[in-house]
Amino acid sequence: MTELELLAPAKNAETAIAAINHGADAVYIGAPAFGARAAAGNSVDDIAAVVDYAHRFNVRVFVTLNTILYDNEVSDAVALASKLYRIGVDALIVQDMALLGDDMPPIAVHASTQCDTRDPAKARFLADAGFSRIVLARELSLDEIRAVREATDADLEAFVHGALCVSYSGDCYASLLATGRSANRGECAQMCRLPYRLTDASGKDLMPEAHYLSLRDMSRIDRLRDMADAGICSFKIEGRLKDVAYVKNTVAAYSRALDAVVASAPDRFRRSSAGRVELTFKPDLGKTFNRGYTDYFLNPAERRSCRIASTATPKWIGQPVGTVRRAEGKKLTLSLDRPLNNGDGLGYFDRDGRFNGFRVNRAEGSTVIAAAPVDIAPGTRLYRNRDKAFDDMMGGETARRTIALSMTLTPVPDGRIALSITDTRGNEVTATAEAPAERARGDQSEPRSRVMSKLGDTIYTLESLDDGLGDRFVPASVLTALRRRAIALLDSAQLMRYRREQRRRPAENVPASGKSVGYDANVANRRAARFYKERGIDVSRKALEVERPRPDEEIRVMTTRYCLRRELGCCLREPAATKLPRGLFLLSGNNRYRLDFDCCNCEMHVVRVAGNAEIH
Repeated sequence: MTELELLAPAKNAETAIAAINHGADAVYIGAPAFGARAAAGNSVDDIAAVVDYAHRFNVRVFVTLNTILYDNEVSDAVALASKLYRIGVDALIVQDMALLGDDMPPIAVHASTQCDTRDPAKARFLADAGFSRIVLARELSLDEIRAVREATDADLEAFVHGALCVSYSGDCYASLLATGRSANRGECAQMCRLPYRLTDASGKDLMPEAHYLSLRDMSRIDRLRDMADAGICSFKIEGRLKDVAYVKNTVAAYSRALDAVVASAPDRFRRSSAGRVELTFKPDLGKTFNRGYTDYFLNPAERRSCRIASTATPKWIGQPVGTVRRAEGKKLTLSLDRPLNNGDGLGYFDRDGRFNGFRVNRAEGSTVIAAAPVDIAPGTRLYRNRDKAFDDMMGGETARRTIALSMTLTPVPDGRIALSITDTRGNEVTATAEAPAERARGDQSEPRSRVMSKLGDTIYTLESLDDGLGDRFVPASVLTALRRRAIALLDSAQLMRYRREQRRRPAENVPASGKSVGYDANVANRRAARFYKERGIDVSRKALEVERPRPDEEIRVMTTRYCLRRELGCCLREPAATKLPRGLFLLSGNNRYRLDFDCCNCEMHVVRVAGNAEIH
C-alpha cells in the first residue's frame, strides 16, 4: 500500500490551516530565514501553531531552509533547525549540503528542487547522503521518473501545479548577474518574465519583442494516476507567495482528483492523512491566477507539438467572456459568452499587442460601465481575470475538515458508566463517570444521542453511537462532562501516537567518485565544500554568489528543456529550421544572451556574453 500525499504551499499560518481544511496531506512553509522565497518567512511560534493543528489530522509540516548559506550563516541555520525540530516540524526542505552535519537535529531532510535532481545517479547520491525524500526536477518525463524510482528507495516528490521556472531550478543565475539578486538566496528578480528582443549575431531583430522565456503554468491534475504509477508519492502545488483563495481552490481541486486516484486502486493507494473534507464551493482552476496550463514534458512525444510558453504576456489573461461591439468612454456594449458581475476585472490585448485591463463598475446585461474610460477597438476579445462573485465566496468559510468518531456507552460496576471512543486515525480511549442508577420513564437513547453529538467546537463529528445504557437515566450534565473528558483523552492519545520520520542514516563506505563540480553545485561555504571533499569530489569553482565572474567572462546563466526554436516552429532537427539563423540572441536592456542548442539532450543553454553594452 502506497501512501499518496497532496503537498500544499503556505505563505503564512492562516494559509497553512486553510490548506489543511481543504484537503492537504502536508504543507510546506517558510522559516524566519534561509527560505528560497525571502518574502514568505514565518515566526517559529506561528509554525508551531500550524504543527499543532496539522498533526490532529496526521498532516505533516515541512519547513523550507532551501537557500545556499554563507560561512557566517551556517551556525544560525543549524540553530534554527533545532528550534523547528523541538516544536514538532516533520522535515526540512534544504539545498545546502552544510545542513547534513552531525550537529543537526535528527529531523528528516528533503532534497529541495533547488538541488536539481534530473537523473538516477543524482537521486542515489542524495539518498546516500541522508535525504529521505528527493524533490525531482519539474522537467522529467514519466519514463525518467520511473528510472529514478528504480534507482533509490527514497520518497519521490514532484510538482503538479503552479508557476514554472524556465531553467532547471537551482541552475539559474540570470537574476544574480543582471541585478545582484540571487535566486538561490530567495531573491529572484524573475528575469524569465521580462520582454526580450530576438536578434541574430549582428543585432538585427528577427521577430517582435516578446516574453520569449516566460512559460505557462503547470497543471497535471489529469495525470496524477500516471505519476503515482511511475513512483511519485508526494504531489506538490507551487505557490508560497500565493494568497489564501488560490490555495483553497487549488488544494480542493487536487484533493478531489487524488481521492479519485485512490478510489481507482484502493488496494494500492491511500491518502497519508486523516479526516473528511466538506466543501461549500466547486473548485475551478480557471478562476485563480494562471498563465495558461501545460503538463510540461511528462510525455516526450508531445514536446514538438505542444506550446508551453506564454510569450504574449506573463500576466494572467483569464477566461474568455465576450467581444466588444462598441466602446464610448466608460460605456462598453458587448457580445457576451457568460454573464458579468459588478467588480469583475476584464483584460484585453490592445492594438499594439499589449495586455491591458480595467475594472467593471456596473454590469447590466450586455452593457458594461468601466471604472475609467477605455480605448478599445470593436471586435476585441475580452477576458475575465477577476471573478468578483467567486472571490467574495472564497473569502468566507469554504471548507470544514473533521474526524469521524464511533462512541459506545456501557454500564460498568460500582454504578459508573463508560464512554469508549474510536476514531478514523486509529485512536481508542475510554472515560468513566459516576451516574445514578435510576430508571427513566421513557426511551433515553435519543436524548443521549443529542448530547453526545454536540461536538461543534471540536474537529470531531459523531458517526455512530452504540448506546448500551437501555432505560437508565443519566443527567445531561453528566453525559456532557463525560464526553468532554473522553475528547480530551482522545486529543492526548493522538498527540502521543503521532510519529515523525527521523533523519535517514547516511550510507557507509560510499566509494569516492573522483568527479568535479563547478559553480552549478552552489557551494557557498566551507562546510558544504568539505561534504563534497569527503566523498572524493573536487569543487572546481564556488557558487557565483561568492565567486563572481569577471565582466568579460561568458557564463551559462540558464539550462532549460524549453527550446525557443521548437516553440517558434524552427527546431534544428526539422526542415523549418532555416526560417531562423543558427545564431540567436536575446536582449533586454543592456543584458545580452546567446542561445546555444544541445540537440542531443534536447536542451537550450542561455549564455551571458561579454560586451553587453555593444548593442542597444
